[in-house]
Amino acid sequence: MGLTSKSMGMHALDNPFTIVKSQPDDIIIALAGNPNVGKSTVFNSLTGLNQHTGNWAGKTVTNAHGVFKKNSRNYILVDLPGAYSIFPHSAEEEVARDFICFGNPDAILIVCDATCLERNLNLVFQIIEVTPCVMLCINFMDEAKKKQIDINLPLLEQLLKIPVVSSSARNRSGLTDLTNQLVNFSASPRASYENPHILYPEPIETAIKIISSGLEHSFLSNINKRWIALKLLDYDDSLWNGITRHLHLNPLDDVSLLAACNEARKHIEQAGYTKESLRDELIRSIVKKSEQVYQQVVTQNTSSSCQRQKSLDKLLTNRVSGIPIMLSLLCLVFYLTITGANYPSKLLSSLLFGLESHLSKWFRYAGITEWIRGPLIDGAYRVLAWVVSVMLPPMAIFFPLFTLLEDFGYLPRVAFNLDHIFKKSCTCGKQCLSMWIVAICYTVSLTSLLINL
Repeated sequence: MGLTSKSMGMHALDNPFTIVKSQPDDIIIALAGNPNVGKSTVFNSLTGLNQHTGNWAGKTVTNAHGVFKKNSRNYILVDLPGAYSIFPHSAEEEVARDFICFGNPDAILIVCDATCLERNLNLVFQIIEVTPCVMLCINFMDEAKKKQIDINLPLLEQLLKIPVVSSSARNRSGLTDLTNQLVNFSASPRASYENPHILYPEPIETAIKIISSGLEHSFLSNINKRWIALKLLDYDDSLWNGITRHLHLNPLDDVSLLAACNEARKHIEQAGYTKESLRDELIRSIVKKSEQVYQQVVTQNTSSSCQRQKSLDKLLTNRVSGIPIMLSLLCLVFYLTITGANYPSKLLSSLLFGLESHLSKWFRYAGITEWIRGPLIDGAYRVLAWVVSVMLPPMAIFFPLFTLLEDFGYLPRVAFNLDHIFKKSCTCGKQCLSMWIVAICYTVSLTSLLINL
């Protein structure tokens, strides 16, 4: 998937889920999950469509989709952008939320990472509150086994009240079972599933019931009425903008519904909740439920490596030590990149510019005119030699170092540390990683400019 004006332009997200069916009975399955859970790997394995499987959210900016056939029927798999929540904080999360709400998929397959299931369950509970047509795929079971993590899948299925299947998509393990269960699940009628929901504090539950009474004729038949009431209570403007944009209606035009919303919000305010504290309470309830389920279904051998990992987490994400460590590592990477590049740069420079004189002699010996030799040797070749000798060594040092930090799991911790700062600019912490790359590119460019001067 290349970067085109269609995929990256201003209107890239205007209509992100126009899925064309080749047959009326085609089944549309949305593929959702946190970033870095192997979602795109599952997508590629099932559909055979080669899509870039990067390590960070936002690689699938628009909704990629592919088709696989089973029992003479087409199953359209839509790879949604990676999202941590459907309380959207980014364009990618909003696209994922909107497709789940307005794309009318026949089923939603949520992919989770077996090694960090507790964090992934937050998204699972949010989605199953929206629609009951959810199936869960626990990926990276091979990695979980290495870390001595045992997941009780039957109990998890019982607690979530949705089908659960395990896989190791990179090794293609469990994909046949996943495909069969997904086909069987997506063919079942919606009414056969039960919506489990999170129990919120009593004032919030009362407010939800008040709004639900005004939703007797819901404008979104495929979405749980309770969840719609919750979003009305939560002042989720992005959702209502989505309803207006995709369904061309305003739910608050209903006078009785508007009155119910006002009554519910008044009840919430009397209970001491503000707009911000209400959102915090909703998230706290989801996290608490995820923790409870995780503790019931997951057992882990607390080996020394696990304890070491937890100690590193505390150190690297600590409010006091996290930022200084990040700045120190950034300076170290810059120092190694710039200083370390001097030696290979000198070597390449002497080699390439030494070759230039030999090429000039060969051109003259061959009788090639000066107006041809000049542009080719003094122009194109000399510029290329400068670029390669100055730019290549820093890049060859920086990107392996950057990859090592990513493989060791440090870069997600950096994104976590800076997330609250970047949110003040209406973005998220992972944008700092792009800034790192831009900074090193500017540094290398400045270095090359100084050398040329």
